[in-house]
Amino acid sequence: MFAAWLQGQWFAQRRLSPALWLLLPLFLPLWLLFVLISGLKKRLTVAERLPVPVIVVGNITVGGAGKTPLTIALAQALRAAGYRPGIVSRGYGRTTRTVLPVSETATPAEVGDEPLLMARRTGLPVWVGRDRAAAGRALLAAHSEVDVLLCDDGLQHARLGRDIELAVFDRRGAGNGWRLPFGPLREPLSRLGRVDAVVFNGGESVAVPAGVPAFTMQLRPAAFQALGNPVQTCTAAALHGKPLHAVAGIGHPERFFQTLADLGLSVVPHPFPDHHAYTAGDLSFAMPQILLMTEQDAVKRAALSLGECWVLPVEADLPPALVELILEKLRGRQAA
Repeated sequence: MFAAWLQGQWFAQRRLSPALWLLLPLFLPLWLLFVLISGLKKRLTVAERLPVPVIVVGNITVGGAGKTPLTIALAQALRAAGYRPGIVSRGYGRTTRTVLPVSETATPAEVGDEPLLMARRTGLPVWVGRDRAAAGRALLAAHSEVDVLLCDDGLQHARLGRDIELAVFDRRGAGNGWRLPFGPLREPLSRLGRVDAVVFNGGESVAVPAGVPAFTMQLRPAAFQALGNPVQTCTAAALHGKPLHAVAGIGHPERFFQTLADLGLSVVPHPFPDHHAYTAGDLSFAMPQILLMTEQDAVKRAALSLGECWVLPVEADLPPALVELILEKLRGRQAA
């Protein structure tokens, strides 16, 4: 509850809210500690270079901004261009601690919900590990055909050497512009001056330093798919006027609810924390109504008996200029 309130304060306005000013005595030592530790960690960490190019997709804010759909779309674009990509990720929320491949039989508890989604959507090798460099090494050892690695959410993981960095923002931008815990920033906004490109999910929301390319992607909803049976589909029009509940345990649940509203659907929204591990009790309110959910949440609920449930996949439409920029940088890296 406090975490949700705090995020609301971070993104409510472009300056420190009065409530956060009242928390100054409590938060100031935490802020100083966060800045000190993150700075020391970056200075003391030695990056490991892998034998193939590495593209890091991340953000400097907490929470979801659209990194996973962007990673999936980039993997598909690279494959279409003749590359053989692989994907590494931390696997946030998993109960295991070792470096692991994401297999067809893996569970979200073992590998994390987002890596499982990426593996299913792309059919590419996906490995997880807190040490992304170790995960990349293991992936390359098991899949010698892979010639480029995508790292989902690794902008602050200095251990992994990288050739291309992409920073993603959604419409909330940088919130109040403060670093944790006063604001949502993991790193200062000046960090954007060192990335290769900034990608906006849905529209520009922060000022980009001069000389840094900026692009806008759009998340396009596809047809609804039945939970556990993606071959069975349903249009939004077929759901109009029906009793609908919607759940979202992602970084910014309101984005999903707004997408449903844009499709003309009236729903009862139920936000949950990011990467929430659902139980049947969490969703008991839905019976006998129809339940709508995100694709990321669906990988955690396939084993639950929920009645009529529909999953809404989204596709990231990338500007061709962004794909061309990445391909040019990869060609330059390989020529060197």
